[in-house]
Amino acid sequence: MAIILRLDRVMADRKMSLGELAARVGITNVNLSNLKTGKVKAIRFSTLNAICGVLHCQPGDLLEFVPDEEEEHP
Repeated sequence: MAIILRLDRVMADRKMSLGELAARVGITNVNLSNLKTGKVKAIRFSTLNAICGVLHCQPGDLLEFVPDEEEEHP
């Protein structure tokens, strides 16, 4: 199973830069970049809440579940 982060897509739709979102959310550019590129294994609900608040979106707009092929065809 994989959870794919779609932060880059939502940011592009809102025409918001990484630096602007990081400043408005209150996290570093590096941490936000790691989130955007999927280099993290977890995200705090408080961070997710802040990102959704700034981008005016739902968590489901940012996260996508992609099942493993094994799970699709048991």
